[in-house]
Amino acid sequence: MATIILIPGRKESFANYSGAVEAAGGQVVFSEDPACLPAFDGLLLPGGGDVEPWRYGMENTASRDMDPRRDALEFAVLEQALTAGVPVLGICRGAQVINTALGGTLRQDLPGHSRAEGVDRLHHAWGVPSFLTELYGSSVIINSSHHQAVERPAAQLRPIQWAPDGTVEALEHECLPVWCVQWHPERLRGSFAKRGAADGDLLFHAFLQSC
Repeated sequence: MATIILIPGRKESFANYSGAVEAAGGQVVFSEDPACLPAFDGLLLPGGGDVEPWRYGMENTASRDMDPRRDALEFAVLEQALTAGVPVLGICRGAQVINTALGGTLRQDLPGHSRAEGVDRLHHAWGVPSFLTELYGSSVIINSSHHQAVERPAAQLRPIQWAPDGTVEALEHECLPVWCVQWHPERLRGSFAKRGAADGDLLFHAFLQSC
């Protein structure tokens, strides 16, 4: 039986993510209704627009493309997953949702990390021993397509990977099977693979195994 991964939202919005999960052997389900969620083995929170700043106690100074309905859905589903101990993978915005939900804050504008002329940036990242170093080693090339990032990590999240400028690129929960990456593994695999960069498929396979 295939491992079922929930992605909150509409199928047509997250083709790269569902393709990556399916390539790793999982089955993706979608839902926009937190009151009638299907049974699932893991939760994937994908990238997208910014989280509403009030959720981490700030006024809006540089946030954009906010979607209150999406925030409400993802925060509700995440709470259920954390309570049930279901494995969670947060990618880009998803990592920011997890950090915010657990009490951390975000930096609302971060120069030098967004796409350049419509193409993901590539840069080195270094890490401390964790699930990521088991997959990629302590130094790896990753992609970057974001203008926000974790500012203060939530107390329960341990930063495990950083960009050269000190930006947190990944975190893991101290007790629960919760992984957060600021970069985009779904765009470092298949036709998106980049020579010399991290193989995104490794991360999706590891996440499926944890589920």
